[in-house]
Amino acid sequence: DIAREAPKRGIEVLVDAAHSFAHIDYKIPDLDCDYWGTSLHKWMTCPIGTGFLYVRKEKIESLWPLMAAPEPKSDNIRKFEEIGTHPNCGYLAISDAVMFYDGIGPERKQARMRYLRDRWAMPLLEDKRCRLHARTDAANSCAVATLAIEDVDPAKLAAHLYAKYRIFVVAIDHPSVKGIRITPNVYTTLAEVDTFVRAVQDVLANGLPAST
Repeated sequence: DIAREAPKRGIEVLVDAAHSFAHIDYKIPDLDCDYWGTSLHKWMTCPIGTGFLYVRKEKIESLWPLMAAPEPKSDNIRKFEEIGTHPNCGYLAISDAVMFYDGIGPERKQARMRYLRDRWAMPLLEDKRCRLHARTDAANSCAVATLAIEDVDPAKLAAHLYAKYRIFVVAIDHPSVKGIRITPNVYTTLAEVDTFVRAVQDVLANGLPAST
């Protein structure tokens, strides 16, 4: 709706799709945006440094590339690939990652990630001190959810989880959102998810260690 309204006001729309591509199933044209970009190391599990850019066809010619290109005013989107000398090993891995993703299929991948999210979220939400900064219905959510625990500092909790269990979560401390962001992927095992649940339940029961 925003993308359709924006052109009426002379506004171009760029979508940051870093956490949606290969995470939820959609097609870029469905968004009706002018520009769309994503990293591929998150949900496509490609090497860090790989990415994917979409520019609406009629916008390519007027958009200058970041690095010098032979024809900066060309309408060929490959002019944006000019980034100087760089290793090709990361790019060579993209086709394998795409093949792996296609082998699973977007619907099965979404189902698996929602299952993993519910496996940790539902037990923890039984405690009234816990809440999610995310919806849990299939139309508006998938793997990502931020867990807030009353009177528990997100950064200290994240540090404790990593120090004691080697569980990595992202601490978010923003005026409107505070909590730890949990993002299991298809390769996350049930045992790992259950370890996370027990670790948080231990904090709920006993608090964080004084040294955290």
